[in-house]
Amino acid sequence: MKNQVIGILLLMVLLGTTSCNKDEGLTSEELLEWNKKIAEAYVHSYAVSIGEAVEDMADETTIINYIRRAIDPISFYPDSSGYFYVYDFECVNIAHARQKDLEGQNLYDYTDTRGKYVIRELSAKAQSGGGYVEFYWIKPGDSGEKRKLGYVEPIPNTSYFIGTGVYLE
Repeated sequence: MKNQVIGILLLMVLLGTTSCNKDEGLTSEELLEWNKKIAEAYVHSYAVSIGEAVEDMADETTIINYIRRAIDPISFYPDSSGYFYVYDFECVNIAHARQKDLEGQNLYDYTDTRGKYVIRELSAKAQSGGGYVEFYWIKPGDSGEKRKLGYVEPIPNTSYFIGTGVYLE
């Protein structure tokens, strides 16, 4: 397990230190694939590391506070638009690195502007092992919902999942 975490961390360093943008001649499709790889590497590594860190924590409040502190300062992608969110499988927001007003809210019935039950679908995807869900979400610092491709995975040793996304503009 530790070798897996080390490998993931090395991949994160590689992905995080290699800038990649449209100015380097990438097509929109290539840029999206690059950003998806970054999302997968970051989400997986944080899911594993948080799961390991909270394994011996008995108190749920301690676990939630740890998760909030762990994800809060993280930004990624060349424009720093990458951030984490954590929900329980019942769709209650546990932590959100950019939208603190969501913490503690049950978003089971939340729908985007197209009528999709966003958090329900993210939860279902995480419970099946993880993957992508496309939806619309307000981009922090912007107005109106933007199309987003979210990636989620379950956090081992918890009833939570962690995710991030790529805004598709």
